[in-house]
Amino acid sequence: MSSVGYVFSGKQDGAFGLTRWLETPARLARELTDNRGMHETPDTDRHPYAHLTPDVVLDALASVGLYGDGRLTALSSYENRVYQVHLEDPHEGHAAVVVKFYRPQRWSPAQIQEEHDFAHELVVGEVPVVAPLQLHGQTLHQAAGFAFSVSPRRGGRAPELDDMDVLEWIGRFLARIHTVGAAKPFAVRPALDTDSFAMEPRQWLVQHRMIPLEVEREWFDTLDLALAMIQTHPVLTPALASGRIRLHGDCHPGNILWTPADLPGAGPHFVDLDDARMGPAVQDLWMLLSGDRRQRSLQLSALLDGYEQVRDFDRRELSWIEPLRTLRLVHYSAWLARRWDDPIFPINFPWFGTPDYWRGQVLMLQEQMEQMNEPVLSV
Repeated sequence: MSSVGYVFSGKQDGAFGLTRWLETPARLARELTDNRGMHETPDTDRHPYAHLTPDVVLDALASVGLYGDGRLTALSSYENRVYQVHLEDPHEGHAAVVVKFYRPQRWSPAQIQEEHDFAHELVVGEVPVVAPLQLHGQTLHQAAGFAFSVSPRRGGRAPELDDMDVLEWIGRFLARIHTVGAAKPFAVRPALDTDSFAMEPRQWLVQHRMIPLEVEREWFDTLDLALAMIQTHPVLTPALASGRIRLHGDCHPGNILWTPADLPGAGPHFVDLDDARMGPAVQDLWMLLSGDRRQRSLQLSALLDGYEQVRDFDRRELSWIEPLRTLRLVHYSAWLARRWDDPIFPINFPWFGTPDYWRGQVLMLQEQMEQMNEPVLSV
């Protein structure tokens, strides 16, 4: 996470609370010539983002009354395109803003607007999130075929998650996010469930023949065993739907900007509500856990110490952590495959799609099944 501004970190390698993906040498990266659907070189001119030139970015910003001085920096984001732009004249005290261009055809305007409305509810509730600016009475704008928003630039660095005081602080603010999130449901944004995070991605991978033949059967058989465990989970299945609230949805460390305690505005600031959806509260906690079982237990204890100062937490949800991690594992692989026509993906994920990648996924699914049979983390 850069310390120079508000970075929509999006879907970054290693940012999913999962074991780091199996790295493959350059030799295996060249195996992308395999003919299994995704391994053709993307046509960079055909992708919509190919037309998002600096001039288009600056013209879009000018259409809402803000004028860049020519300094424009692309920020780290894979799902969307995000740029930091310095302004000729500060806007409401902001010398620079962040312009986010939403991936075409991912969210409807109504779904994006729900994200923005949730962010502004959080701001009203004095929760430190970076919300889009209202310009000409609205937060969602259109230019050159793209939906876009403009947010203030916010500095910060990654939080020190081995510091229990930091985790407790984050836990308090997560509870405040969930207090606002529980006030009403989303009307049009999707929910986190086994259908959207596993069954539909599985079917998509089958239809598009994304798994190399030599590992295809093993991966699908292992996945089906893991999904059977989730679908028969004694706590997860009935309670996942009934306990849903509006969530951040993608609360990994890259989406928290931390300001040290000795500086103004100290503490966490949450960014990138792009994956906000209905789901269980524990979804916003588990991606902040790492290390061995003892380390994860200590981290979770600190998070809940802070959380329960503000809001009650249903301890039954702790048994959902490994099933949720498993669902995200499947969803992530399908997400990479669906985005392969975007030239930025083959460049940044050259190891994806090789037989060794999918063999690594088989091993990770097997490990997840073992984890789902382990006792729940004690706090």
